[in-house]
Amino acid sequence: MQSGRVSIKDWCQKRGAKGDHVVYTAEFTVDADFGEPGAIAVSNRHNREFFLESIVVEGGLPSGPVHFACNSWVQSTRELPTKRVFFSNKPYLPSETPPGLRELREKELKDLRGDGTGVRKLSDRIYDYATYNDLGNPDKGKEFIRPILGGEKIPYPRRCRTGRPPTDTNMLAESRVEKPHPIYVPRDEAFEELKQGAFSSGRLRAVLHTLIPSLIASISAETHNFQGFHHIDNLYKEGLRLKLGLQEHLFQKIPLVQKIQESSEGMLRYDTPSILSKDKFAWLRDDEFARQAVAGINPVNIERLQVFPPVSKLDPAIYGPPESSITEKHIAGHLNGLTAQQAMDEAKLFIMDYHDVYLPFLDRINAIEGRKAYATRTIFFLTEAGTLKPIAIELSLPPTQPGEPGPSKVLTPPCDATTNWLWMLAKSHVSSNDAGVHQLVNHWLRTHATMEPFILAAHRHMSAMHPIFKLLHPHMRYTLEINALARQSLINADGVIESCFTPGPVSGEISAAYYRNHWRGGRFDLEGLPSDLIRRGVAVEDATQPHGVRLLIEDYPYANDGLLLWSAIRNWVESYVQLYYPDAGTVQGDLELQGWYHESVHVGHGDLRDAPWWPPLSTPADLASILMTLVWLASAQHAALNFGQYPLGGAPLNFACLIAEHLKASEHRHISVFFYSENVTRGKTCWKRPEIKVCFRGPKSKIPVK
Repeated sequence: MQSGRVSIKDWCQKRGAKGDHVVYTAEFTVDADFGEPGAIAVSNRHNREFFLESIVVEGGLPSGPVHFACNSWVQSTRELPTKRVFFSNKPYLPSETPPGLRELREKELKDLRGDGTGVRKLSDRIYDYATYNDLGNPDKGKEFIRPILGGEKIPYPRRCRTGRPPTDTNMLAESRVEKPHPIYVPRDEAFEELKQGAFSSGRLRAVLHTLIPSLIASISAETHNFQGFHHIDNLYKEGLRLKLGLQEHLFQKIPLVQKIQESSEGMLRYDTPSILSKDKFAWLRDDEFARQAVAGINPVNIERLQVFPPVSKLDPAIYGPPESSITEKHIAGHLNGLTAQQAMDEAKLFIMDYHDVYLPFLDRINAIEGRKAYATRTIFFLTEAGTLKPIAIELSLPPTQPGEPGPSKVLTPPCDATTNWLWMLAKSHVSSNDAGVHQLVNHWLRTHATMEPFILAAHRHMSAMHPIFKLLHPHMRYTLEINALARQSLINADGVIESCFTPGPVSGEISAAYYRNHWRGGRFDLEGLPSDLIRRGVAVEDATQPHGVRLLIEDYPYANDGLLLWSAIRNWVESYVQLYYPDAGTVQGDLELQGWYHESVHVGHGDLRDAPWWPPLSTPADLASILMTLVWLASAQHAALNFGQYPLGGAPLNFACLIAEHLKASEHRHISVFFYSENVTRGKTCWKRPEIKVCFRGPKSKIPVK
């Protein structure tokens, strides 16, 4: 049954009203047996879109008021001739949908899928797939060319399709939309005004904090190298604008001039990161270095060491012998009298191993002017006090010839001033590795990029009335917009990540290599917290414990807090699923649910669709497990990896995103080499005993030797 069409009564009177909410009224006349309203069709005959938050139908209904949570932009009939349909808040499984709503439900999903062609307009609400072929910009020059992420050659998750035309120089690369022009996401995925303002303000601060240090060298006539800790302190006290007089330069160079001018002093001064607010030299200490492995920005990479010496999984025919250079002699004095085997048996040895992630890319990274990277392994010992302490760091480079041993250096806690600074340098390289893996793998890949296919498929196959869509929607909202902004200015060629993290132009390939080789750890459900802790060896199954696992590092804040959140998510999801799916038949018979999962795997993650570890979706337990993992990744896991970035990473010496190498072979007669364990000669690196060495600028130079 359908009512007649009516118009908003008081639109003209309230069209100039200001405020968070404006309420309008309309009156319908229906027969007494009309029943409970299930859908409302809306036409916007004005010239501009408007945001419809909700509709409440009240008055004379046996069931009481009926609520419709719309939260959607309604386009003008000039943009969208057909009516927009909104369903009531009452959830229905596809098989239980009232007959009067079935056709509307199916048509809505068909419209959201689109036909896969054409350039998307900003007003569209169409969800479709594409590869990451828009990160580079070959029209600007060969240095801006980036490989396409997604496909047989470089597997990667799919992103939201925009349909933009190809570049002039490469038909396979999609042309870019640069700031300040908006990039397409389905209209309802774009930030609403309040969210947009908050995000833009935070993003502006982040962009300025990231760009200003690199701008200093390029736009200022003077050299402004940091000469001491007090110059770093000035980042948070005086601010760069006041200290370095960059205002006019910034206004000419940055396209955000107006926003900077509105509050220039606040925008150009860094907030003091919490890591520095209590002890600005905390980053120097080994105990703080170890603490951040379990409670820092990236607390998800530490593993129990179960093979000594550590062994690489890279192809030895290319990368040489797989065994680490760390020997028992290096660590014997730090094991409280235990042998390495005894320490492993007692779960006393742990490792952060970035060797295999970085080694295949080091030659390309180190060929970039101003960059220096090693592949690192760090071994920690669990003390009697229950805290970790670093006892060995290995720095490795690729072999000069395939299959030969690669250069490596093992450093241990210092015994004198020289080895102290070598140890500090080694910890900085670990921090740089950690920063890259955190941003490119754990944060971007695992909680943003891999979620996007599940979000696209949910909108394409599950109606807004579907109970599982309602469960997922709060965790899906805004992700597509944030991911699009990341493609536009963070992970793109010469974007913030490439400019400010050591991997530089190979950043996308590092992320893709992890996706191909390691994502899901061999099993989809290993992304869930308890399974991940067990996989990394930092916990064991124990039915006597509240969450079914016992931590081997008791003071592990990420895991301690995370297990509480995981249990809350599990209890909620399992109870929710049981309400709608009492048995396997209801799961298998839900065509929308099955279509969502099938397309998420076979299209959104199509490059890995044949992997044997994808779980089935046949029972309520299967469904609950999949949903728990997705909710965990999008909420608590993302929070753990995202919200600590400035409190800890805002201190550059604590979280060394980029290690700069200023020693050039062509300038070896004009540089001072100090506190360094390698000698650079004619472009070749040869390892030697650590020493301090001063090279004079010439026979008349009077540089003091200290």
